[in-house]
Amino acid sequence: MSRTPFHPQALVEPGATVGTGTRVWAFAHLAPGSRVGHDCNVCDHTFIEGGVRVGDRVTLKSGVYLWSGLEIEDDVFVGPGAVFTNDLRPRSKRYLDQPLKTVLKVGCSVGAGAVILPGLTIGRWAMVGAGAVVTKDVRDFALVMGNPAKQRAWVCRCGDKLPSVAEDRARCRCGRAYRLAAGVCVPWEEAARAS
Repeated sequence: MSRTPFHPQALVEPGATVGTGTRVWAFAHLAPGSRVGHDCNVCDHTFIEGGVRVGDRVTLKSGVYLWSGLEIEDDVFVGPGAVFTNDLRPRSKRYLDQPLKTVLKVGCSVGAGAVILPGLTIGRWAMVGAGAVVTKDVRDFALVMGNPAKQRAWVCRCGDKLPSVAEDRARCRCGRAYRLAAGVCVPWEEAARAS
């Protein structure tokens, strides 16, 4: 473990790996076998179980519990009180041989109080609205909301909602352009490279 700013009330157990520049705040608990990348922010009252992998520049707000089977890629935001599970049919005193794998792809955001069922993938730069209950995979750049969560729009990498992408191309206020290809929103430059 490198020299990293940990709050004196944080519990980073031996065997937990934490990258340089990562801050771990009060009452956070990183179990042995957990891995947190560089330049992350692990806020108060967060628990990271062994086997969890967290990429670089990730923000985990207060009251987030990450269970084995969860993989978080770089630049992800997880809002306060977001809930993750790793067992579809939990019972007391029954332990999983292998937890279901849940993946949060690069740049996605999970809103406060959202619930993510196990075995799902939240796509690149997607956005899950506060309080949403996600029961199926979320596509790249999709905005999902509600219970059960349904796609309501496409979002830009910057987080703004995109204007209609129905006519093959949409440009965000930030200047990025997107294209709808086979029902999937892709950055214009990726679509051009693929053709």
